[in-house]
Amino acid sequence: MIVSLEPATGDEVWRGEAGDVDIAVGTAREAWFAWAAEPLAVRMELLRRFANVVRKQADAFAELIARETGKPRWEASTEVEAVIAKVEISIQAYAERTGMKKLDSALQGTAAVRHKPHGVLAVLGPYNFPAHLPNGHIVPALIAGNTVVFKPSEKTPATGVFLVACMHEAGIPEGVVQVLVGGPEEGKALVAHDDIDGVLFTGSARAGIAINRKLASNPGKIVALEMGGNNPIVVIKTPKVEDAAITIIQSAFTTAGQRCTAARRLIIVEEMYDEIVEAVKKLADRIIVDEPFAETQPFMGPVIDNQTAELLMESFLALLSRGGKAIKHMTRPHDNLPFLSPGIIDTTDLEERPDIELFGPLLQVIKVPDFDAAIAEANNTRFGLSTSLIGGQPEDFEKFWAAARAGIVNWNRPTNGASSAQPFGGIGLSGNHRPAAYYAADYCAYPVASTEMTSPRASLGVGFSE
Repeated sequence: MIVSLEPATGDEVWRGEAGDVDIAVGTAREAWFAWAAEPLAVRMELLRRFANVVRKQADAFAELIARETGKPRWEASTEVEAVIAKVEISIQAYAERTGMKKLDSALQGTAAVRHKPHGVLAVLGPYNFPAHLPNGHIVPALIAGNTVVFKPSEKTPATGVFLVACMHEAGIPEGVVQVLVGGPEEGKALVAHDDIDGVLFTGSARAGIAINRKLASNPGKIVALEMGGNNPIVVIKTPKVEDAAITIIQSAFTTAGQRCTAARRLIIVEEMYDEIVEAVKKLADRIIVDEPFAETQPFMGPVIDNQTAELLMESFLALLSRGGKAIKHMTRPHDNLPFLSPGIIDTTDLEERPDIELFGPLLQVIKVPDFDAAIAEANNTRFGLSTSLIGGQPEDFEKFWAAARAGIVNWNRPTNGASSAQPFGGIGLSGNHRPAAYYAADYCAYPVASTEMTSPRASLGVGFSE
């Protein structure tokens, strides 16, 4: 039995039995041929109907997301809007990135490139964006003609069930997209299933590496991994201290820091250190942390569960014990609920800073002497998802862009809030060079080259006797 609890209250949101992996995959396999044989226009129309269903149920959907994740109601509404927008973006991306190409030649016939779906794809979703992120895999996969078995996070199953129910209400056959409720064991069984043609994953580096290792000996299965980051935000000389501070707060603490693109490390050149730290702390002290439906809407809700809150508190204390200096203490006002105040800690003097993704509202500050040292520190990570430069001139950003090891490189903008109209993904422990969002079409269909003539025409060359 899988039980989902509301982080803000501890109340039960949903419960249901774990699904059967073999049945789900077998059903998807049976449904695949008919779905792939449907005209592309039919598949696109059904996805547009799905967007309309979500639009009609937007309030109920946002309320469920807010309850199950703990994120503020306003933020849950933006997630629902992203689910709706993903359909048209994916249709445009499929046409642009997988369109048919033909080159006619009178003597050589026609050279053509078309795209085929892979077959049955497993989608594994995270808890921080339990609708938007898996939807970003599912919609392009369905447009391309794949069938999908979607396993939501065991921490947010209700949102996954709601999402797939909207697809079924829109007329997408039940066998074409299924929700497989379950925990880690069901996830492992789904990834390892012989009749799965690919795995589209969003989650932790540890889980992504395990998937990659499991499927490494089977190159026939497409694997797309999005695994988070230890993201740096770099501040160099700027007169816009207040704007810089707001950008830093948005980067580090939106969604209670539970975004794969959240800023984990604030790297500041020495001449800007005092001004920036003071401004960031003042703003952080004003952040409202509360339950999703509080009368005064909070900026942050709780983290996903008590275990996560405990681990983040332990991480903050561990950084202090290693020589970190608290700028703003992380606190936990309720022992039985996972609310945390934002934590900010200077880790400049630590001999070794742990290169891990601390998935919550914890920001490490690092002082460096100059821009070159800031770039070196920003790249001092095995991850490579998102980074941002605050301040400087165009030539500074060009240098930063060229040197940064990341799939997203911003200037005077937050590290998070990526556009669905652009590719989304990273390198190193952040991904395997298969970016999602606008580029999801690339891994949902594969190109097939052909040369064609309406009737056989051939001639012999050298090497044949009279």
